[in-house]
Amino acid sequence: MQKQLCGWVEQGISRVKMKVGRDAKVDKRRVAAARKSIGEEVDLFVDANGAYSRKQAIAQAHAFEQFGVRWFEEPVSSDDLEGLRFIRNHAPAGIEIAAGEYGYDVDYFRRMLDAGAVDVLQADATRCCGFTGFLQAATLCDAYHVPLSSHCAPALHVHIGCATPATRHAEYFHDHTRIERMIFDGVAEPGAGALRAGLDQPGLGLILKRADAQNFAI
Repeated sequence: MQKQLCGWVEQGISRVKMKVGRDAKVDKRRVAAARKSIGEEVDLFVDANGAYSRKQAIAQAHAFEQFGVRWFEEPVSSDDLEGLRFIRNHAPAGIEIAAGEYGYDVDYFRRMLDAGAVDVLQADATRCCGFTGFLQAATLCDAYHVPLSSHCAPALHVHIGCATPATRHAEYFHDHTRIERMIFDGVAEPGAGALRAGLDQPGLGLILKRADAQNFAI
């Protein structure tokens, strides 16, 4: 884990994220090890995928604070809006609570924002009815004054992120970028920790490698 996180930092990426939630006691040691390896200047994010209970998540948030954690994703289930709001209200001020990656329509995102459940809303164009749904989520974020973060599939979110003022950052998920490069030419590569929309190709700038993609046909 330390080697992987340091590799991203060496690419100029200024925020790195790790998984937590399997074992609360071990998680504290893993977060401490992550902070030690990346230094003090890089933002450290954690993602529990809804694995903690409400009070356990509060305890973990306070434990993680000493290691400079800035982002706590899905500390409890994203369906537990009351629990997310409880954690948001009781977590250290420097830790943002994030959720929304499973959002599938505008009503899902509106319920989450109405509940005051998150500091940052997540949305994924592959799940929320494409770019139309992503734009709806972004408009809600503008109305509620909550920032937006795109979830995974960075090749899909670079351009739409540039078009939505609420978008703060895009998740550059290494498994997704590996797959994107396997079947597309024109995939954006990070430079100094940032993805930039290519202007030399129409649309998303992606060209399907048909022969390579055929290997995965079913």
